[in-house]
Amino acid sequence: MGWMSSPARLLIVEDDGSLREGLAAVLIAHGFDVRAESDGRHFEEVAESFRPDLAILDIGLPVGDDGFQLAQRLRATSDVPVLFVTAADALQDRLRGFELGADDYLVKPFAMAELLARVRAVLRRCGRLVSPVHQIRDLVVDEMERVVTRAGTRIELTGTEFELLATLARTPGHVYSKVRLLSLVWGFDEYDPNLVEVHISAVRRKLEAHGSRLIHTERGAGYRLGNATNQRTT
Repeated sequence: MGWMSSPARLLIVEDDGSLREGLAAVLIAHGFDVRAESDGRHFEEVAESFRPDLAILDIGLPVGDDGFQLAQRLRATSDVPVLFVTAADALQDRLRGFELGADDYLVKPFAMAELLARVRAVLRRCGRLVSPVHQIRDLVVDEMERVVTRAGTRIELTGTEFELLATLARTPGHVYSKVRLLSLVWGFDEYDPNLVEVHISAVRRKLEAHGSRLIHTERGAGYRLGNATNQRTT
């Protein structure tokens, strides 16, 4: 992450192998330094050596302590912020998480854009992340305030639309394939690629209400924001 002196370190404890690998891949692609574990059997040692800036803990771990217990162990020696990720959506579980000092709580299933927004928000609150402002012609994308303006007019976007536009804005002119955008924004690559097309169309419509086309289609390759560059397609 070019706007930080060093990448923020994220420690993930998630027993679902495909989800754990998917989370790690997307977070690494967004510039974070990630350590992913399947359980908390070596939690203290990992936390001490890796020194995370944020712990992302699954509550329902089948081996050893659950996420709540890991958070208690972490809190005994550190003030590292904690984001709970769980399939449990009962109110008492959420309340218990916050009582243990959780900084945020995300219920599965979730869009990767939502997780990224929560991770960045927690890191900003603890002073570990200062998000950049991207400007492409008359378009300004402010990742800290999560505000988009075009020719001085504020553009209202959904959370997923914002993350999609911000992803394109971080490397103007770079061509992103639909599969790559599915991975970076939603966290999965098995969704219908039409999901990307629908959201691209929505963002285009909102941007083009205030100016000319900025998001371009490269036939058979993907999408880019702004002028083309010599970068390869991903």
